[in-house]
Amino acid sequence: MCLHLFLLLALCQAGHIARACSYSLRGSWQIRNANGSLELPGTVPGCVHSALFQQGLIQDPYYRFNDLHYRWISLDNWTYSKEFKIPFNHSKWQKVNLIFEGIDTVTKILLNNVTVGKTDNMFSRYSFDITTMVRDVNFIELRFQSAVLYAAQQSEAHTGYQVPPNCPPLVQKGECHVNFIRKEQCSFSWDWGPSFPTQGIWKDVRIEAYNICHLNYFTFSPIYDNSAQEWNIEIESSFDVVSSKPVGGQVVVAIPKLQTQQTYSIELQPGERIVELLVKINKNISVENWWPHGHGNQAGYNMTVLFKLDEDLNIEKSAKVYFRTVELIEEPIEGSSGLSFYFKINGFPIFLKGSNWIPADSFQDRVTSDLLRLLLQSAVDANMNALRVWGGGIYEQDEFYELCDQLGIMIWQDFMFACALYPTDRSFMDSVSAEVAYQIRRLKSHPSIIIWSGNNENEAALMTNWYDIPPSDYPMYINDYVMLYVKNIREVVLAGDSTRPFITSSPTNGVESIAEGWVSHNPYDTHFGDVHYYSYSSDCWNWKLFPKARFVSEYGYQSWPSFNTLEKVSSKADWSFRSKFSLHRQHHARGNTEMLYQADLHFKLPQSTDPLHAFRDTIYLTQVTQAQCVKIETEFYRRSRSEIVNGEGHTMGALYWQLNDVWQAPSWSSLEYGGKWKMLHYFAQHFFAALLPVGFEDHDVFYVYGVSDLHSECRVTLTVRVHTWSSLEPLCSHVTGHFVINSGEAILIYKEPVPSLLRRCWNCTRQSCVVSFYLSADSKPLGPTNYHFLSSPKEAVGLQKAHITALISQQGDTFAFDLETSAVAPFVWLDVGSIPGRFSDNGFLMTEKTRTILFYPWEPTSKSKLEQSFHVTSLTNIY
Repeated sequence: MCLHLFLLLALCQAGHIARACSYSLRGSWQIRNANGSLELPGTVPGCVHSALFQQGLIQDPYYRFNDLHYRWISLDNWTYSKEFKIPFNHSKWQKVNLIFEGIDTVTKILLNNVTVGKTDNMFSRYSFDITTMVRDVNFIELRFQSAVLYAAQQSEAHTGYQVPPNCPPLVQKGECHVNFIRKEQCSFSWDWGPSFPTQGIWKDVRIEAYNICHLNYFTFSPIYDNSAQEWNIEIESSFDVVSSKPVGGQVVVAIPKLQTQQTYSIELQPGERIVELLVKINKNISVENWWPHGHGNQAGYNMTVLFKLDEDLNIEKSAKVYFRTVELIEEPIEGSSGLSFYFKINGFPIFLKGSNWIPADSFQDRVTSDLLRLLLQSAVDANMNALRVWGGGIYEQDEFYELCDQLGIMIWQDFMFACALYPTDRSFMDSVSAEVAYQIRRLKSHPSIIIWSGNNENEAALMTNWYDIPPSDYPMYINDYVMLYVKNIREVVLAGDSTRPFITSSPTNGVESIAEGWVSHNPYDTHFGDVHYYSYSSDCWNWKLFPKARFVSEYGYQSWPSFNTLEKVSSKADWSFRSKFSLHRQHHARGNTEMLYQADLHFKLPQSTDPLHAFRDTIYLTQVTQAQCVKIETEFYRRSRSEIVNGEGHTMGALYWQLNDVWQAPSWSSLEYGGKWKMLHYFAQHFFAALLPVGFEDHDVFYVYGVSDLHSECRVTLTVRVHTWSSLEPLCSHVTGHFVINSGEAILIYKEPVPSLLRRCWNCTRQSCVVSFYLSADSKPLGPTNYHFLSSPKEAVGLQKAHITALISQQGDTFAFDLETSAVAPFVWLDVGSIPGRFSDNGFLMTEKTRTILFYPWEPTSKSKLEQSFHVTSLTNIY
């Protein structure tokens, strides 16, 4: 009884008299299908699939072919219901609202058998006035309509003209007309994910009751005044004034660490009211900026805003305020046509290093705080400073952006439109306007978000005619495009947030697209904006194929996840690269064939006659190939930052596709479903290092560039070593004189014709030797050791099968693996099965007899468990 009283006090905002009460409807609800044949308890937040699984009525939806077997779930119409008693006297409140932070997606809502309202947008917040309907004991019902059936109905009702695409490619095994519903677009399937069009209440739901007035929302933007050289904070608060007379009072804004406290008088007239305040930060106090990871601290300040209103009504909000500026620089470049495309944070040009984020699960109730932190920390641990929240998923939960603020991860935030054209009828456009306005209010106070982007690839889809639009129809579709992204979304963004740039699409030519009427004839022009680049039939080791673009926001290659990850959702019959399961799990046309084709260009394919052994080896080789491909491409982009070649260059961003996985399947990701690091993620630690030597060949000459993301110049030397495949002793070594790499620069620091390099090193051949190189200061290595293959590894002469052993010891919370090898070993892969954690390095070229690698467990484990699970593979083990 005492606990119950405590909870009520916590729910009701106190003055002399409580002025507001909130009662959450989270927790247990009842769920039933359309004909009543299934009725079961379910949890809110949650969805129907999760409820069925938790009750044991279905298997894990990700197991084997269950995405097909459970299609019936999303084709049925489900109802959520709950009986509840309000733990306060509702008759004493002037206004009672029913608030849904997120409904997925199409519902009719009834309270006590009276229709409250309808919903049709997964990305919007809904508030319904239930003052006249609420009772002591209440019965609430949400009658969901199948998102798949709704989308089909909306498409069918759009009779004027087609809005393509109608359906996804057959290989994706998905549902049709996803562009007609404001719902997670990839939930109808994608080329890396399954089709699970969920239904449910996916965020918080609550009752709010209040008298006098109520704070609907509170948002703010720190803004730097260049002329006055001072920081201000624009605060916007929305009130619902239910008093019959004006409500007056004061607002006290305090930021103690900045010795800032300001008081404002306000008077709120009855009705919906917006209060805008401008807070000037004390100029005599130094404000510490928020910086991206690798460039400085993520300094933030605690702010409280207290509304002291009439009738002893006090409303207090607290928030973390971060101060940073962002500029998207599009200006002429000497020696090149076109314009630059790069970001300045706090006036400093920053190369964006990172990846693209997709939803972490098909079922958002399974995305825990721990999982978000694990995935985002893994991005930072791989030296990333940026992620693009891709436009076919969801606007992520608040905690995602809070973690990015804390970790220094810059966010390129797409709006949720991807790889499709969209309708522009009034109801659709109104829904989008409300969605965008809500998301801007919710997210704009986060320093991590540095740009809003209208969509993913829709300018390119339209202008390169993915959908075979007849030329005569182009004006109509271009008009729709401009209506949606420019006259609707852009206008809402500009009205809600003036502090960061907005672009209509990715890829786009930026201001050049605007000049061409908001759509460019060539959205992939390397002289403007950002580009996406994919090529699976050409040799990824040939750096000359990659676009020397201003900014590359998508590029990548596929690989398979580890056997341990796949094992959890498959059976023994599935453990073959050409099994029905392997073909089913691959949602990219010819994806498995393309992976083997790319691998075969430079490696010998696995030769084991044992099917399981061959499957494991093939998985390993796809990860080797992906890691090496993305390494070569990323290093090309990083070394292109300071140069213009044939009018192209000044590359200032590399965001590979993709960071994470939505299920256990082949994809472009560097983190497997659940967070295990693929080989690519270990490589990213190196190719995204702040100081990096990049080696490549051109016309038989070997070059090394020094690349720096540091804020100050660096005086270093370069050591170049040549090893034979047949010996653990380096054949020869050369140390250069000192040179200076300036802040934010990529410069040539070494060149030598390959024939002279080989002659100098005891008549090496391309096939018998490999080159490694690293930077040093005061004889201490700085950053990673890099390497360059002089020939394809499958042509290597003298490469022996390496016997590698590991002695494991515990050092506090980490474990040391003391490795010893009998021979030079390329792509050494350490694996501890399903034990969660990561190594300090992996997938490396081992050219010395011994090396120590650390293992960082993500949950408690033991030396004996690691010894039992440990397995090591290197390239020659698969022959």
